[in-house]
Amino acid sequence: MLSEIDTRNIDLNNGIGFKGPMTPHRIQSPVMMKSKEGLYLNLFEAAVVNYPVMHLEVNPKTFQITSALVPDALGKMAYVQTPFHTPWRTIMVSKDARDILKSRLILNLNEPCAIAETSWIKPMKYVGIWWEMHLDKATWGTGERHGATNENAKKYIDFAAKYGFPHVLIEGWNVGWDGNWYAEGVVFDFVKSAPGFDLHEIATYARDRGVKIMGHHENSATVLHYEKQMEASFAQYQEVGTTAVKTGYVGHGREIIWYDANGNEMREWHHGQFMVEHHQKVVELAAKYGISLNVHEGLKDTGLRRTWPNLMTREVARGQEYNAWGEDGGNPPDHVALVPFTRMLAGPFDYTPGVLDLLFEEYRPDNRINHTMAKELALYVVLYSPLQMAADLPENYEKHREAFQFILDVPTDWNDTKVVHGDIGNYITIARKQRNSDDWFLGSISDENGRVLQAKLDFLDSEKTYEATIYRDTAKTDWEDNPYEFEIIKQQVRSTDTLTLRLAAGGGQAIHFKALD
Repeated sequence: MLSEIDTRNIDLNNGIGFKGPMTPHRIQSPVMMKSKEGLYLNLFEAAVVNYPVMHLEVNPKTFQITSALVPDALGKMAYVQTPFHTPWRTIMVSKDARDILKSRLILNLNEPCAIAETSWIKPMKYVGIWWEMHLDKATWGTGERHGATNENAKKYIDFAAKYGFPHVLIEGWNVGWDGNWYAEGVVFDFVKSAPGFDLHEIATYARDRGVKIMGHHENSATVLHYEKQMEASFAQYQEVGTTAVKTGYVGHGREIIWYDANGNEMREWHHGQFMVEHHQKVVELAAKYGISLNVHEGLKDTGLRRTWPNLMTREVARGQEYNAWGEDGGNPPDHVALVPFTRMLAGPFDYTPGVLDLLFEEYRPDNRINHTMAKELALYVVLYSPLQMAADLPENYEKHREAFQFILDVPTDWNDTKVVHGDIGNYITIARKQRNSDDWFLGSISDENGRVLQAKLDFLDSEKTYEATIYRDTAKTDWEDNPYEFEIIKQQVRSTDTLTLRLAAGGGQAIHFKALD
């Protein structure tokens, strides 16, 4: 059955940090495969608690697949105390890949919500001091180009207040970013502001304008150092009104260090039991202080957000930043058409979409985003995240004000989802209904090839008429040579209509269906 696996269906980049003894044939789950008979098969796991993450080893000759737990510092697989439940192992099979995308199996195999009162957990969009560092316009460290200054933070807060973004992320705000922080993470102080920045002043400035500061905890995988300061930092964030924190674990291989009773250095992998237990400590402590989490370089989701809904979103895949500095040319056009069938089967993905300056000519002329403008907009519907960033610089949104309108209009909280089209790594069309609204949004994206798709609008309410505001590629648009050109079309539609979606090479289409009656 699996004699001819489409290797594009195996996303080798949907996990970060597990290097070393990995072979080219050891892969992260979830894995989606397609047999030559057209049958889709998904292998994954659910409810990974107090246990290591499972990888899969593929025999390149027989395609036999074997589970492989991530070992600890001593090479052991796991330590458990009875009574104990191992994580679930899941297999989903369908003749239609869209059915697997719609499954709630992974989520429902987790325990019910452990948080008694959850009204403080709110989906939202955010902007922040982040992309300018990846472009090398600014730096995380202090100096003439330090991004996290009071002045720059106030600029972003004013922008957020003007356009209704609830949160502003400020990376580089704390002490520790000077020098080789990614190799020496013990330099970070998670309470003390860096020179030129005052957390309390900026939080007050934001609060007076109806905005909150999103916290940031990059620990460079120095876990014990981070754990010593977590509670004090979460307490300070609670004091200044922060209700969401982005965490980061930049590091590769066995860079996570602890010491045994004899003082011997122990080195762990990012996906072993030690780190699973660490992340559990973080989410529970964050819940105690009323804080939601956006985890980068962490663990893939295995449905734990059902039990701890403040674990709102994660990165744990190649995100937008690879386009700014990736030596291999960034993410190829088919990357985001693969992700819904691989990484996103694990849960929400903080890809950080919405970069409208696609070519970075001023800062990084040798890099670019391999999409069209319309495709970058469509990602807000295709790639689900209840915390969704508008990642570009404020001045670029002002420059591309018409396209920016879709980012302002699109929500992050959905009541219903329909997968209209889906072909792994080639194209995907998703429609989502806004919660507490009759409005629908649609996103459709293609790989490096142009294509024409027919989208039935039978997901719309049959009793209503809608105004469709369509952001689409033109006949001249192409991701390589003409990525910026797009057009906005408005027309009235009903549930009995079918729209023709013309997607340029590397292109997309984003639509807002606004109910009129």
